[in-house]
Order: sequence, then structure tokens, then C-alpha cells
Amino acid sequence: MSNKRNLKNVINGICCNVAADVMAASLDRQVKTQEDIDAILSSIVILNRDYISRISHVEPGMAPKKYFKGLVEDFKKSLMEILDQINSIN
Repeated sequence: MSNKRNLKNVINGICCNVAADVMAASLDRQVKTQEDIDAILSSIVILNRDYISRISHVEPGMAPKKYFKGLVEDFKKSLMEILDQINSIN
């Protein structure tokens, strides 16, 4: 990523796409409960807010390149957990 703004746009785009997929899946299939969909959507919103705020406030004393590399890896792990939750409700 070349700058913070691009990284924020990428995270927002990914979260919006995943949320749209969850909404589409809830309309197309017979979902076990609406609470499952609500929980997944709220976790997506929390994920988005958390990582956007972490981009804005870099930890002091840590090299920015190392910090952002770790941030991207943590985001990928968190996103994979949410995708596993989506797959489990089917």
C-alpha cells in the first residue's frame, strides 16, 4: 500500500463486499436464524472500525513498515474467521 488512504479504502471495500455477500446469502438461502446473520454483520462492522482506527494511530516506537505489515496480516486472519462463520451458517 502506498499510503494510509489507500489502505483504508481497501479495508472499507473488502468489508462492504463481505457484508453484501452475507446479505445476499441471507436472502437466497434458508438461514437457520436471523441472529446468525446479525452477529456476522456486526462482527464485520467491528472489524472495519477496529482496523480503520488502527491505521490512523500507529504504535509509537514501532517501525511503520513492520506495523502495517502486521496490521495487514491480522486483518487477513480476522477476515478468514468471519468467512468461516459465514460458511458455517449454510
